[in-house]
Amino acid sequence: MNIVFFGSPEFAVISLKSLIKDGHDIKLVITQPDRPAGRGRKEKAPPVKMYSREHEIPVIQPQKIRKNPQAFKTIKKAAPDLNVVVAYGQIIPSEMIYLPRYNTINVHFSLLPKYRGASPVQWALRKGENKTGITIFELNEKMDEGPILAQTEVLIRSEENAGELLQRMAQIGAEFLADTVSRISELTPKPQNHSEATYAPLIKKQD
Repeated sequence: MNIVFFGSPEFAVISLKSLIKDGHDIKLVITQPDRPAGRGRKEKAPPVKMYSREHEIPVIQPQKIRKNPQAFKTIKKAAPDLNVVVAYGQIIPSEMIYLPRYNTINVHFSLLPKYRGASPVQWALRKGENKTGITIFELNEKMDEGPILAQTEVLIRSEENAGELLQRMAQIGAEFLADTVSRISELTPKPQNHSEATYAPLIKKQD
C-alpha cells in the first residue's frame, strides 16, 4: 500500500519501521520543522526525519501545514492509498485528511473517547488509571473525535512512569497499527460515544 506518514518524535519511528517491515511503500514523510534543543540551542531534526533521511524516504517539514498549499500538492503527487498519523504535532486540514483512497488514520495512546488530547499517557497516570490502551481511528476536523477502527487495552504496571509506559505502548501500537492497516478494507468504523469523553491537554510542570 502507498502510504504518506505524518509523525515527529522517537516513538513514532517505531510505527514507521513497522509499516516498512510489512512491505508498505512510504511515499512521503511529513514531520515538524527542526527546532533548537539542548544547552547550545542548536537546530535539531525530529527523529522521524533523521530515520527517513537515512532510508532515503522523501521528507517535508511545513511550518504550518494548514497554511501551506505546496504541502498539499506534494502529498497529492505522492498519491497515497492511506495517510497514517502518529504524534505529528499539527492539525491536518480536511483536504489532506480525505485525499487518500482510505480515510486518514491516527494512532492515539488512550482508549478513546477517554483522554482526548496531547498528553493521554501522562493523564492516565495522573488520574490513577490501572489500564489504558491504543486506539486507531479515522481523522476528521475535530480533535480525536473520529470513528474508531480498532482498540486494544494496555495494563499499566505499578512501577511505570510516563516515559516507560509510552515506550512500551509505542511498541504495542506499532504492531497494532501494522495489523490494522493489513485489515483496513474489512473494518467498519464505529462512532465514539462523545458523552463519555475526557480530555488530556498538554501536560504542564505543575501537573
